[in-house]
Amino acid sequence: MTDSASFLPAEHVRTRIDDLARFCVDLPATGTAYESRIRTVLLDLLGVTLAGARTPELTALLTRWRAEPGTTATIGRGAHTGAETAAYLDAIASCCLELDEGNKYAAGHPAAHVLPAAIAAARLSAQPVAGDRFVAAVVAGYEVATRFGAALTRDPRWHTHGHWGATGAAAAAAVVWDLDAERTVAAIDASTALVHVAPWAVVLAGNFARNLWIGGAVRAGLDAARLSSAGLVHNSGAAAATLGDIVGTLDADRLAPAPDGAFALDQGYAKRHASCSYTHAAVDIVQALRTNLDPADIESVRVRTHALAEPLFGRHPSTRLGAMFSLPFVVSAAVVAGSIDAATLTPGSATFRAAEEFSARVDVESSPALTALLPDRRAAEVDIVLVSGETLSAGSPDPVGDVDHFPLDHTQILEKIERLVGAEDAGRIDRVVTDVLHSSDVVRTLSALP
Repeated sequence: MTDSASFLPAEHVRTRIDDLARFCVDLPATGTAYESRIRTVLLDLLGVTLAGARTPELTALLTRWRAEPGTTATIGRGAHTGAETAAYLDAIASCCLELDEGNKYAAGHPAAHVLPAAIAAARLSAQPVAGDRFVAAVVAGYEVATRFGAALTRDPRWHTHGHWGATGAAAAAAVVWDLDAERTVAAIDASTALVHVAPWAVVLAGNFARNLWIGGAVRAGLDAARLSSAGLVHNSGAAAATLGDIVGTLDADRLAPAPDGAFALDQGYAKRHASCSYTHAAVDIVQALRTNLDPADIESVRVRTHALAEPLFGRHPSTRLGAMFSLPFVVSAAVVAGSIDAATLTPGSATFRAAEEFSARVDVESSPALTALLPDRRAAEVDIVLVSGETLSAGSPDPVGDVDHFPLDHTQILEKIERLVGAEDAGRIDRVVTDVLHSSDVVRTLSALP
């Protein structure tokens, strides 16, 4: 693309980012419109992060990370280090079980990119950060990240982590540090110059490096806000050159905040299964159909889903991450184990071996009809063919937990976290989240996390 051909699109992107920055700066520090939803999002992500911190993978990583000494504890207290490193490690833990909150319009996970950055920014602030300012930062960051995720049509070789989400991290840091609109827009744009290369091939190979991309986006957002605070960057149109060219294409008009005043935060979904969300609708159906069935009763399973799931059609994973991103394997695990939880996809386990054996009986394909329903619907259809010759069939318009399909309320999210980390720690997280909303010093309040 020539400079003359790219000028107008870049200018349009700059204008729309200006609008987003004004939204962030003008967002009320107190807002009953989002207090209820933010409580659920914080409980979900902080609980999932604690569960991730207790996995064998994170335990091994933290013991060998060689973090700089400091007084900030990671969630789960696996390390005491500096504020930024703690945020980076918490971000890794938040996504390693694939249980973190997401947003279907962003086609990814805004909260995991935004919340660790907001927490780090509060810890790095020269003054105590009140709960209302912190909540406004998370809401603003979530909105910005979701708008970029929705505006971006990725090259299919790119995974969703580590690039558009950095914009939300930058916006959250800018709000925590009380930057004005000019500095906020500069931070958002600069974050798009710090994106991670995020190939799907790395994810599908089960390479744990993928789990560091969100941490990298958190750092990118913080660094972009630092650059802006120092007056070293401005809204240069970097987003058009990176997200809008190298990563994919960017529809600038979709960056605009919703004209009806709705918050992207209200469109998020909660995950019940420890696997990529593109597997969830199929898992829900299998769980409903397999009641009173033994795997030996099943001849085959046929799954039809949308085209976003096509990268997940591979087989024979060897790691937890690889298993979470193999649709045939996850469906097989749902057949043999019933649930897809923190332990189901552990390599070497009896369930893992049984799922690998059964997966030869699972066929998956994408359906143009189901693809046409995106992004509003992330549908799947499943046929279970029995040895007897009978076929059990069902479909689902969305995974359970989607904003449009049996969304999980606060009580259900608390039950999810209790299953993951135990009732005592889940209750402790819930109390901290409640206290954060009206805290005069969120750093002090967050120090009570397990």
